[in-house]
Amino acid sequence: MNQTASTIIFEESNFYLEVYLDPFNKRIRVDDYRGNTNQLIEKTEELVHQHLAEKLIVKVRTEDFPSFLERAFQTEAVVDRYYLGSDAHFFSKFYTPNRKKNDHWITEDGMIHSIYQLDTSIERGYPPKEYALSKVEENCAEKLSDLYRKVFQIYPTPLHNPEYVKKTMKEGTIYYGFFHQGEIVSAASAEINHFYKNAELTDCATLPDHRKYGLMKIILHELEGELKRKGIFCAYSIARSLSFGMNAVLFQLNYKYRGRLMNNCFIYDKLENMNMWVKNLANC
Repeated sequence: MNQTASTIIFEESNFYLEVYLDPFNKRIRVDDYRGNTNQLIEKTEELVHQHLAEKLIVKVRTEDFPSFLERAFQTEAVVDRYYLGSDAHFFSKFYTPNRKKNDHWITEDGMIHSIYQLDTSIERGYPPKEYALSKVEENCAEKLSDLYRKVFQIYPTPLHNPEYVKKTMKEGTIYYGFFHQGEIVSAASAEINHFYKNAELTDCATLPDHRKYGLMKIILHELEGELKRKGIFCAYSIARSLSFGMNAVLFQLNYKYRGRLMNNCFIYDKLENMNMWVKNLANC
């Protein structure tokens, strides 16, 4: 499998298919589709075998739920209102025994239970004046990449490369970050789907020495404001299931837990499960 991720589109007589080939994470993801579900499922499974992928993910519309169950897919998560107000169910299928096996599931269930006991009424403070929050532009791509290199030994997308960061900015991804003594010490992004009016809040990272001030909550709140100004109200985030801090941040910002993607991607230092969190920005 070529190590460069890419999106390919199939426009056949009976179906349309938009597929993201993700060789680094040994998976294939269907980001959009329409038409004959049986034929498009057959096409995606051909691609799985052709590219030796271990996991297939499909963002399934509610009305197609039974068609994917019949083909041995399982639902792992849901994003409320993803498709212009209609829910998207993240269905998956696994193709190797190891990809379907996980030792952390019960521990992660317990973590979700603990997070839901947290107090959400605490007012957000603001960090010392040495910290400056701003939108991160292309001229700071190197500083942004440097942050991701320091926080993540492994990351599912090549954010360690400043040219990749610039490319995502040109494509419409919005980054916000806190600057401290000229360096970016905390950052996150909003990856916007303009057609379906949703956004993934992602690429959340804070250097360990700067984690006591709640920087990430402030950044995500700022990104939410930017999305609302663009008329986007479906926001979701996919957090490492073993990261209590990041999942707690999302819960305290009133995101709702919507499932877990097993062995979803290589992040931090290994292949990890990822929790889905969803928020309707129209309600805040």
